[in-house]
Amino acid sequence: MSATETAIASAEAHSAHNYHPLPVVVASAEGAWMTDVEGRRYLDLLAGYSALNFGHGNRRLIDAARAQLERVTLTSRAFHHDRFADFCTELAALCGMEMVLPMNTGAEAVETAVKTARKWGYRVKGVPDGMAKIIVASDNFHGRTTTIISFSTDPEARADYGPYTPGFEIVPYGDLTALREAMTENTVAVLIEPIQGEAGVLVPPAGYLPGVRELTRERNVLFIADEIQSGLGRTGKTFALEHEGVVPDMYVLGKALGGGVVPVSAVVSSADILGVFKPGEHGSTFGGNPLACAVALEVIAMLRTGEYQERAAELGDHLHRELGLLAGGGAVETVRGRGLWAGVDIAPALGTGREISERLMEERVLVKDTHGSTIRIAPPLVISKEDLDWGLDRLRTVLSR
Repeated sequence: MSATETAIASAEAHSAHNYHPLPVVVASAEGAWMTDVEGRRYLDLLAGYSALNFGHGNRRLIDAARAQLERVTLTSRAFHHDRFADFCTELAALCGMEMVLPMNTGAEAVETAVKTARKWGYRVKGVPDGMAKIIVASDNFHGRTTTIISFSTDPEARADYGPYTPGFEIVPYGDLTALREAMTENTVAVLIEPIQGEAGVLVPPAGYLPGVRELTRERNVLFIADEIQSGLGRTGKTFALEHEGVVPDMYVLGKALGGGVVPVSAVVSSADILGVFKPGEHGSTFGGNPLACAVALEVIAMLRTGEYQERAAELGDHLHRELGLLAGGGAVETVRGRGLWAGVDIAPALGTGREISERLMEERVLVKDTHGSTIRIAPPLVISKEDLDWGLDRLRTVLSR
């Protein structure tokens, strides 16, 4: 067998089959390119679901990690360390907020946001104990913990994991009327993705997000923005909500915050909201560790320059112009997205999203399918225009067969 076949066979034999990866085995990567165990190069148009916004092996991030590795990597939160205060201060400033509660994975940050909202509801809003409700949107993807999949509408994510956690109300994404009707005195938060990534890069109707902000403010309900995929430069702004001039009560961040080097996530909010926690009421051994803080501080410094947001906006305009030329021609039905992020609905007659992804892999381009006939395009923000055009040419080739 080839090196690829050997590696895949071993993985299939010894790992749980909870993923169905494309049959490529990556051995190294740099920038927007990955090289497999056979020495073949592939253009990465997925960027680790936006975790690799700054590209593979970004020198600034690798150097920051290496320097910290030589000093201290973990103290637990039993002790202070000398990178923690700067991380919290700088991330709060980037978000225009006051306090940070660091975790590791995106799902942990969403769980933290849920706990924060409930505690705030009981301690501040005065909701009766055990009665707090959080409103979420259909077709959401916020993670895969038991509580999070309890408010998923995706059968694959949800089936066979009950009993489910109560306390959530699901309304259609983009429907302000349904949101208004679902609110009660016991509603403590609305948890929304400004752009739904896993659902196919769905951008809500114009005015929806400002409407959510207005409704939540009127009803004394927290607006929680899950910007784990959409945030930190992906859409051409630091946060996707900025396109609509909206500031939430709480940001949930992850993925790109760790630069694709280490898992880093955080809930960022006001002192009035995150101040509900007291010592011992929530925590994580690795959350806010020195290595994570060092890398995230470099990510924050890079974002402060604005160059990555500007690059995502400019290349994103080009990406959507080129993809728009494919729409309506028979091969592509719809293109959605913002910045360097697009969901492309392929005509079913041409094949499933998985089949198109496999054909693109044969052309040395890597994307990921979702929901049947949709492929997602989300290259690292450092990709060159020439490489992006090369990848789009390969897409045209696949779609013309």
